[in-house]
Amino acid sequence: MKTFAGLMTALMLAALVTTGGAQPSTTNVTFIDSNKVATAFAKGMPLLENRAFKVHASRRDAPGIAEIHTKDTDIIHVLEGSATFVTGGTAVEPKAIAPDEIRGKEIKGGESRRIGKGDVIVVPNGVPHWFKEVEGPLLYYVVKVTSDVARR
Repeated sequence: MKTFAGLMTALMLAALVTTGGAQPSTTNVTFIDSNKVATAFAKGMPLLENRAFKVHASRRDAPGIAEIHTKDTDIIHVLEGSATFVTGGTAVEPKAIAPDEIRGKEIKGGESRRIGKGDVIVVPNGVPHWFKEVEGPLLYYVVKVTSDVARR
């Protein structure tokens, strides 16, 4: 329960940042039913995206490539599976694939950790990260909170 509480705290902080601390309007509430969520996890796809944040139902069956988001902070909550997740270090052969999005072949250096069911990890914008090994399927929610100020 400690990791879930951490996720909820991070989400509440994200809500305060995106609403300026104001009480959000109930007319902007989004409900996504369980069937749509299950379908999203089967494919690995976004559930909701707007200017301030994104919520993805992510699925990995194999390792990925290194990622660097210059504006998005990733809040990851693992639901199923496990992986070796690398943060920090230097991306190898980095290339911009879109505004504020950089990808690389892998990460040199950095900190490797095993992540699994129930774990929560917060990756601040500008920090390279990489799912190096995946024992899956790896299912996880990722909430991407967008900052207008890139890390320096």
